[in-house]
Amino acid sequence: MMTAVTEGTGRPEYKKAAAQRRADRADLPGAKAAAEFAASGALDGLFAKIDAGEIELTGDGGFIPGLIKATLERGLQAELTSHLGYEKGAPEASAVPNSRNGTTPKKVATQTGDVDLAIPRDRDGSFTPVLVPKGSRRLSGLDEMIISLYAGGMTVRDIGHHLASTIGTELSHETISNITDAIAEEILEWQARPLDAFYPVVYLDAIGIKHVLGIWIQDNEGAKFWAGVCAELANRGVRDVLIVCCDGLVGLPEAIEATWQHATVQTCVVHLIRASMRFVSYKDRKTVAAALKPIYTASNDKSAREAFGAFQDSVWGKKYPHAVATWDNAWERFIPFLAFPPELRRVIYTTNSIESLNYQLRKVTKNRGHFPNDEAVVKLLWLAICNIEDKRARERAKERGKPAGQRKAAGRLVEGQVVTNWKQALGQLAIAYPDRINTYL
Repeated sequence: MMTAVTEGTGRPEYKKAAAQRRADRADLPGAKAAAEFAASGALDGLFAKIDAGEIELTGDGGFIPGLIKATLERGLQAELTSHLGYEKGAPEASAVPNSRNGTTPKKVATQTGDVDLAIPRDRDGSFTPVLVPKGSRRLSGLDEMIISLYAGGMTVRDIGHHLASTIGTELSHETISNITDAIAEEILEWQARPLDAFYPVVYLDAIGIKHVLGIWIQDNEGAKFWAGVCAELANRGVRDVLIVCCDGLVGLPEAIEATWQHATVQTCVVHLIRASMRFVSYKDRKTVAAALKPIYTASNDKSAREAFGAFQDSVWGKKYPHAVATWDNAWERFIPFLAFPPELRRVIYTTNSIESLNYQLRKVTKNRGHFPNDEAVVKLLWLAICNIEDKRARERAKERGKPAGQRKAAGRLVEGQVVTNWKQALGQLAIAYPDRINTYL
């Protein structure tokens, strides 16, 4: 059975967009030249040998690596000609003090396999190639491929095996590791970048917000750890936060308030619901969840207290005292969002706005097993974030120009994503905190 994979869907607008992308690619100079060459019949003999299995396209001894070799060597010879100032065999060559001096063999790794090059030399050793710089063992593009594979969750050993088995290029584990380490400086710059002085809402959760402020690694999250995170954010420039939405970790509210003393700490309602349902039997969960809903959908804290009392006295409250105790212990940190209108409640009542990012990062890390150090974890997470954003950007680019109702691509996950109903929520924050927010608007 064979399955055909096509671009787009059966809908006319997708077919039209896919056809336009194909036309754009076909109109690029390289694609046009290849098409014209094939149409001329000059490649018929080559195609026949490929069809007969006499010639491989990629890998060791493949046609494409051979074509890359011929192209690079021709370019290197042109570079040397420009450097010397005369063509090979030209009559004026004897009058020039410097001259050609044979070649040096060099193997370089490419995206299509290893290529053995003959690098031209000059007699006085002043020639410095640009196409294949001295000391380089890989062509541009292979490093990007390796970093992309690493960001997708592959280990150094996996990448080495993948390159060897697919394109015939063998790189040491040390080389692959050094390639991925090359972005370490960029990670450090991102992790320590200055932040805005003011954030209306900050969500704290194990593993990121709509604008990710940093990555921190800890075996077990605790109040002391989060206090360090808050202190680092303050040291990087965050002077004021109106509301911090977090889970119910003991000591975390105090750690937040020690950094931003005027911040309102809001316990994530979704975390609170999950915690209260921890010991509820599976067959009762749907009913208990419905019984809890009047508490967190109440119009104000007084109504919420009445709804909580009703739950406490109900058959479910008596059957599951742990659920009652969970809400009772978290009450003072649960009720702040009840003072706000619905648009703002939807923004601050849960940390779920970062759950999508956490889910994506867990997919990358769950199969990696042991990491040699925290730096390796940060490197992988940062590359994964970049990879996620690149994928989403490509999806959005495909839908550019379509009406908003027809766009299905995900928005920015890490930075710049617009929170739903944010303008209305911001207006309500400006009313609630006029002295603290208006100077930043």
